Amino acid sequence: MSTSRWHGHAIKRTAALVGCTALVLSLTAATAQARPGHHHPRDTARQTLPANDGWASHGTGTTGGADAARERVFTVSTWAEFKAALAVEGTAPRIVKVKGTIDAVSEGCEAFAAPGYDFDAYLEKYAPESWGRETDLSDEPDDSPEGLRRASAERQDRSIKASVPSNTTIIGVGRDAGLKGASLQIKGVDNVIVRNLTFESPVDCFPQWDPTDGDKGNWNSEYDSAVVYGSTHVWLDHNTFTDGEHPDSAAPTYFGMLYQQHDGQLDIVKGADYVTASWNVFTEHDKTILIGNSDSESTAAVDRGHLKTTFHHNLFKDLVERAPRVRFGQVDVYNNHFVAGEDYSYSFGVGKESQLVAEHNAFTLPDGVSPAKVLKKWSEAPVTAAHNRVNGRSVDLIAVHNAQIPDETLQSGAGWTPTLRTKVLPAWAVPFVVGHGAGAGRLR
Repeated sequence: MSTSRWHGHAIKRTAALVGCTALVLSLTAATAQARPGHHHPRDTARQTLPANDGWASHGTGTTGGADAARERVFTVSTWAEFKAALAVEGTAPRIVKVKGTIDAVSEGCEAFAAPGYDFDAYLEKYAPESWGRETDLSDEPDDSPEGLRRASAERQDRSIKASVPSNTTIIGVGRDAGLKGASLQIKGVDNVIVRNLTFESPVDCFPQWDPTDGDKGNWNSEYDSAVVYGSTHVWLDHNTFTDGEHPDSAAPTYFGMLYQQHDGQLDIVKGADYVTASWNVFTEHDKTILIGNSDSESTAAVDRGHLKTTFHHNLFKDLVERAPRVRFGQVDVYNNHFVAGEDYSYSFGVGKESQLVAEHNAFTLPDGVSPAKVLKKWSEAPVTAAHNRVNGRSVDLIAVHNAQIPDETLQSGAGWTPTLRTKVLPAWAVPFVVGHGAGAGRLR
């Protein structure tokens, strides 16, 4: 009798796996297939975002450099070549193919240090025992340790940032293409595609100590792996974002605080609009994705009515928070897998005037971590969170949050219904499908 039950269970499991495999194959095909009128469907560098694939498909859609003339297709393998390809004059379509891993800081942090900069002198000058915690360093002169730190930081800023023009596709060649220590600036442009790259988070060589940040002071760093700033129609697909060789766990402590050398992995800010992030892996990071960077009224005037973003079929693994944190935007998050680690704080940050829809997602939480932590309320804003599963079971994320954290009661109903979606999977299928399809090196 027990053997019969076991075989019945095995048959059911086999059928489920076959069904999942079919879903993987159909979704992979759908992802690779561009919308009608696309260019060279077998050439991934000339693929365009399919119709109805998230907010980036709105209106004119996102084609990147699909129409690039032969002379505007560049294959690069060094940081100098990469920046030169992006700097070629004009906004006619271009394609930049990245071959291998390009290191933007190949000469090390020492190459950016201004003459006279000395970190030991910095620590001695601004130690809380002598400097205190009441005065920040903004008025320090140029020849002070802080002034020399600022000069060094400016050198790094100029070196590791790369500005992406309109009508550009940046794509990794093969399975091992990536950018290390670089900050991709998609700023004030339209129609950009970034695919098949591993981004190793830039390390801020010169974080600033702010004695007034919190009760104990804090080290503040700059540089995101990618910034979408005031830009429209941006598609980020099949990339991997990671801290790589420089995890926070390996960072030292100064003045009793973590010497933080990382900022975010992806920021979408300053009125950016119509962004789709699909089939990416975001892993090993603290403050991961920020949508809208301030509650201030000056920022609200720019962001209100914008920041429309879609996240689908992404893997969010071993992150602390902000996956994403949202202000103002209509943000659609569906069919993603969230795998929490031991330092997990929250996934969705509900911020000022946000309109977050989080549906058909799967969450894998460690023992002892409650589903109530998935949502974090920063401001009063309604949320839609339906058809999600936690550790294989259906969970009403809003209800469990409100029951366990009554001081941060969330309201249900984001006030809009997403329509720009690819095929929506049931949440139970998401871990298998995303696990087999997301990330750099898996583009087909």
